[in-house]
Amino acid sequence: MALSRSDLVAKLAEETGSTKKEADEFLTAFAEIAIKSVQEGEKISIPGVLSIERVKRAARTGRNPATGETIDIPAGFGVKVSAGSRLKAAAK
Repeated sequence: MALSRSDLVAKLAEETGSTKKEADEFLTAFAEIAIKSVQEGEKISIPGVLSIERVKRAARTGRNPATGETIDIPAGFGVKVSAGSRLKAAAK
């Protein structure tokens, strides 16, 4: 079962005793902060739950799956999301 955004907003509102509108504003603000932090190369960490950070990807050679032709993939950045210990324990 997937937790949709509206389900998450409802659970946040219930858990914090706030309105759904306030919970939605909080969730939107968190998403914007996460995006800006990744853009600026800052790491976000919620101990025991998760961490989000921008990682550098080295240039490499790849292969076009349709033609088999080798292609050069330039260096760039990616996003790494890691589960914390409490989140990992909850999955067991």
